[in-house]
Amino acid sequence: MALEFTDANFQEKVIASDKLTVVDFWAEWCGPCRAIGPVIEDLSKEYTGKINVGKVNVDHNPQISVNYGITSIPAILFIKGGKVVDKLVGAQPKANFVKKIEQHI
Repeated sequence: MALEFTDANFQEKVIASDKLTVVDFWAEWCGPCRAIGPVIEDLSKEYTGKINVGKVNVDHNPQISVNYGITSIPAILFIKGGKVVDKLVGAQPKANFVKKIEQHI
């Protein structure tokens, strides 16, 4: 299951992690965000132990969104070693996520 990242745990769970972390910035009211939800869950299961996969609810955790300049959702950041190494914006097919993940693990 995808992790839940918050303003409180982002530093520990994402920035300090040595693994590639896929972070889905989303909101409950966002249709495209809900559409890619199952893809995020699938990736979480398929890559268990290899990468971290989680979600940030932008309504509940505004500071992270501001810190990363998130202006459109869904926005998916690929973070490794504390730095953003790649990004996808908008609803995307699963193959696009897999391609980015494989490039960075």
